[in-house]
Amino acid sequence: MEHFEDHHKQEFDHSALEVERGVSQPPIVNPYYRKHPRRKLTTEQYVEGILRRDITILSQAITLVESLLPEHHDQAQEIIERCLPHAAQSVRIGITGVPGAGKSTFIEAIGNTITALGHRLCVLAIDPSSERTGGSILGDKTRMETLVHNPDAFIRPSPTAGSLGGVARKTRESVVLCEAAGFDVIFIETVGVGQSETAVHSMVDLFLMLQISGAGDELQGIKRGIMEMADLVAITKADGSNIERAELARSHIRNALNLFPMPASGWKPRVYTTSSREKRGLTELWGGIEDYLRFTKENGYFTERRNQQVRYWMYETINETLRDSFYHNEAVKAHIEATEQAVLARRKTSFVGAKELLDIYFNR
Repeated sequence: MEHFEDHHKQEFDHSALEVERGVSQPPIVNPYYRKHPRRKLTTEQYVEGILRRDITILSQAITLVESLLPEHHDQAQEIIERCLPHAAQSVRIGITGVPGAGKSTFIEAIGNTITALGHRLCVLAIDPSSERTGGSILGDKTRMETLVHNPDAFIRPSPTAGSLGGVARKTRESVVLCEAAGFDVIFIETVGVGQSETAVHSMVDLFLMLQISGAGDELQGIKRGIMEMADLVAITKADGSNIERAELARSHIRNALNLFPMPASGWKPRVYTTSSREKRGLTELWGGIEDYLRFTKENGYFTERRNQQVRYWMYETINETLRDSFYHNEAVKAHIEATEQAVLARRKTSFVGAKELLDIYFNR
């Protein structure tokens, strides 16, 4: 190797070409940068900051709620409990839609419409994250350019990290914090038509589904269960040459909704056409939301549904806590692999294996 380099060095020495050393590259990290540890806030400071509508402290509190570290859990729960008396003064709206429906564009357009009417809007977007790295796309904040800079709006993506159940519980806890911070309209945007809708439906007062026209069968890709959850449907992109197709889609979806049994709320779902680009139909849609709220509050369904939800989340939290406690139990962890192998080898049935592990857990 040295002989090879010497040979070429001699060639360059007799050549008219000269190789410059070039400019030395600066270090990637600023050598003068010193990382300062974030000042840890007390529970009292968190609560006071949230109540005085400090968005930075609200964001830090939500991060605390979403944290998987055990030392953060107790403080997060204490903050939520302290904020609870100041919450529940908002309308919670779940938003879903078929791929291509333009959820982010729609939320930005109607969000600016709502804040112009004097409301404060919080958008909690359940954001898909990588199963391998846990990295999150967090694309909503880049797509909603004007809403991000709206002083009466707050956008917070929540990465799913592969666990929709877990993120749903944390999102519901984040709702309490956002309501305590004075946001009276809460949007919870789902990742799309799929299993996340059921989780979101269990924490909202109203479910809004976005649909597009001009895609052939207007009802394709929509599961009946999701259609039955919808209290309002908005046909998006109803502008330009697409207006006629949007009206046709509205007629088709309205007819489909008429085939479903009357929901428990007694409310007959409505269908609207909207254009986020031309800002048309958004005020009418918000009027429909207000009509729904007025209707369900008068017949008592609004309060009944909120009671059902808090009951559901109490038992869901019990189930989740027991499950985590079981799988983190040292005695169970010591026997679970051998029990699994015995079940796979057909030496035990699944039921016997489960009972033995439960007996170990309960020290029976």
